[in-house]
Amino acid sequence: FQLADWRRLLWLVTAFTVGHSLTLLLATLDVVRVPSSVVEPLIAATILVAGVRGITTQWRRPSTDHADRSLEAPWVMAAGFGLIHGLGFSGFLRSLLGSEDSLAIPLLGFNLGLEVGQLAIVASVLALGWICTRSGLPRRWWALGLSALAAMVGLQMLVARLTRAA
Repeated sequence: FQLADWRRLLWLVTAFTVGHSLTLLLATLDVVRVPSSVVEPLIAATILVAGVRGITTQWRRPSTDHADRSLEAPWVMAAGFGLIHGLGFSGFLRSLLGSEDSLAIPLLGFNLGLEVGQLAIVASVLALGWICTRSGLPRRWWALGLSALAAMVGLQMLVARLTRAA
């Protein structure tokens, strides 16, 4: 992503946030409970899929720097990934809360902390994109590199979680 992509990025981040906030709330209230042995591999799979999608998107694209402006599938996928990640965060939050009676303030604080972390990651990616663009590295190549890195990390995490579960 580049600074010019801020609207598209805002939609993606918002979709992810809505997804993880919803499942974080539902799972913390015990409306939904999914074992971590299921959630952890799913989280790793979302990272792998996001990386592979980034690779295929960049690979299919002609060598121009024109970004795909379509919001159809990416924001739906981001919301779905957010739902999965929210389940993972909820287990951690439940362990922090213990027998806390009031969930509103801790849940809000935890969610705000997640958002700050998410925005820091987005800012870092935008800064890296700016640096790469300023140094003359074509957008396509640094996007391919970051996507490949995400895919490799996701694959390693997925294999580790699946072999641990076996």
